[in-house]
Amino acid sequence: MYAIVKTGGKQYRVSEGSMLVVEKIEGEIDTDVNLQEVMMLQGDNGLLIGAPLVDGAHVEAKIVEQVKGPKINSITFKPKKNIRRRYGHRQPLTKLQITAIVAPESA
Repeated sequence: MYAIVKTGGKQYRVSEGSMLVVEKIEGEIDTDVNLQEVMMLQGDNGLLIGAPLVDGAHVEAKIVEQVKGPKINSITFKPKKNIRRRYGHRQPLTKLQITAIVAPESA
């Protein structure tokens, strides 16, 4: 069984037991999280496609770690004006362990 889940503006294919790195979700380590935006669900009963979401379906996950992404460095300047700026960014990320995919009652 697998599902397509939307979180952080992106879509991910998940199955039970898989690890997933997503945009930061607030919470402590070993906290349970429900991902409510299930867009598609493939299971024993066939394929369920939402319009846009599958009603009654959700994915249960556990927060494993709060991490930062790779460092992104950039430089901007304006020629002949003596204006230079250097900046960097590290995106906060969350590692999730998928524990269960819950199908709706009607499926």
